[in-house]
Amino acid sequence: MSAPPLSDQVVLITGASRGLGAALARAFGREGARVVVNYYQSTDAAHEVAASIGDRALPYQADVRNREAVQSMVDAAADHFGAPVTTVISNALIDFQFDAEARATADTVSWSNYQTQLEGSVQAALHLVQACRPAMKEAGFGRFVAIGSNLVQNPVVPYHDYTTSKAALLGFLRNMAQELGPEGITVNMVSGGLLDRTDASDATSDEVFDLIRNSTPLRSVTTPEEMADAVLFFASPWARAITGQNLIVDGGLVMQ
Repeated sequence: MSAPPLSDQVVLITGASRGLGAALARAFGREGARVVVNYYQSTDAAHEVAASIGDRALPYQADVRNREAVQSMVDAAADHFGAPVTTVISNALIDFQFDAEARATADTVSWSNYQTQLEGSVQAALHLVQACRPAMKEAGFGRFVAIGSNLVQNPVVPYHDYTTSKAALLGFLRNMAQELGPEGITVNMVSGGLLDRTDASDATSDEVFDLIRNSTPLRSVTTPEEMADAVLFFASPWARAITGQNLIVDGGLVMQ
């Protein structure tokens, strides 16, 4: 089956109430996709994002670490839109702030810190893949895109738990890409750097933003909207032959 245009896709975006997630939801909505605006706690913000998209958006509360909650959300989306979820963007960030001054160091980071981030990244991705795979397999088409980080390639600030979880997520995705490829399902990652500016980066100083800006070839800090453009590409028909890849979108700060 050929890949459908974005306007024919049902897109589930986790953590879509704020920051990058909200930009992703609006970007897919702009392209005419039907969008599930997943959120965990930010009810008002999620409903505002959905309202900005219109009747092609469905706000839905679910903790992506809970398998039953994810399955219920996927089922509700299919009922609401009359079509199954074809495209998943795993974006939710669980209990983390990019604060270089207050971060857990090598001496203070605990296994529970790692576990929190691994559950928010890898466990959530597993639940999403397992909930959405049957309908994708039946259709012969699916897109799974996870949000990573350029800190895996360049841990300029050693956020031990967060960066380790993103590295593990990339391994998870590449294994899934290998297994799900014969079913027409692609699995990729888009990795940004520090984004200008989101709730997660609110604790980051202006000096750090200036340092990043002056270190990139483009002399800019990547915006959530620019990240969203790359995710749109992976969901589009133009990326039909790409899977198992990690695209770094950070203005050229990290080159591979």
